[in-house]
Amino acid sequence: MKSFAEFPENYELIDAGGGRKLERWGSVTTIRPEHQAYFGAVLSRKEWSNLADWEFIPKTEGSLQGNWKKLNQQAPEEWLFSSANLVFNLKITNNKHLGLFPEQQINWEFLSNNLSDTKRFLNAFAYTGAASLFGRKTGAEVIHCDSVKTMLDWGRQNQEASNLDGIKWVHEDALKFIQREVKRGNKYDIIQLDPPAWGLGAKGEKWKLEELLGTLIGEAIQILSKSGVLILNTYSPKVDIAFIQKITKELAIPNKQIENSELWFKTTSGKELYYGIVTRIYK
Repeated sequence: MKSFAEFPENYELIDAGGGRKLERWGSVTTIRPEHQAYFGAVLSRKEWSNLADWEFIPKTEGSLQGNWKKLNQQAPEEWLFSSANLVFNLKITNNKHLGLFPEQQINWEFLSNNLSDTKRFLNAFAYTGAASLFGRKTGAEVIHCDSVKTMLDWGRQNQEASNLDGIKWVHEDALKFIQREVKRGNKYDIIQLDPPAWGLGAKGEKWKLEELLGTLIGEAIQILSKSGVLILNTYSPKVDIAFIQKITKELAIPNKQIENSELWFKTTSGKELYYGIVTRIYK
């Protein structure tokens, strides 16, 4: 099943093609590499350059690392991005990411509609905390877990900029934290997992999604409340819907409790761009 996310307020995916995507983040427009944009763009290279403030040039093809080229000399390196009455600190970094994944709008909307001040929400592999802010805005108790301290600090800045408080920040490997929560007997109404395809934990633990995904889902299911929902975002060439279905079958999770869908954006120019898989498991 294909699911198309709507553009968050003040964001626009203008065009995509030729291995790149053209995006507007409020007042700042960027060009970033995108290997899923293997088709031709609608707008010309000159039109892209005229619109863009920054372009990310990877060190090697497919690399997250590289350098940002300033196309507009007046363009800021840091700016505030407002959406849905929340404020996010975006900035030029030493990789292609700016601090927000706008395709997650599809999950932000779900959280907004299904959390309340009586619910508990765990956001694991939480990055800069957009989902945490959407959860906290509903009044829910929010636990934000990430193994990278700079991401926790960035999330706190977003909380402050959004005039929110009360998010509980956990600097720990997400899987280990979930396993501890199993032992402690804690429960959550919604859990969101956004694990990287590969990476390192807080103490240098190696992470390969395809090897640990079954363990991660199996542990997380145990800390869901009676009518809880587990949201899983995956973006890895080694993890497709068939792979996820195999894992959930091995975990004896009934098919009727599982929704798997491909996540897509449609550019303003009419192109369709793939952003991974969203899985929801209903207990």
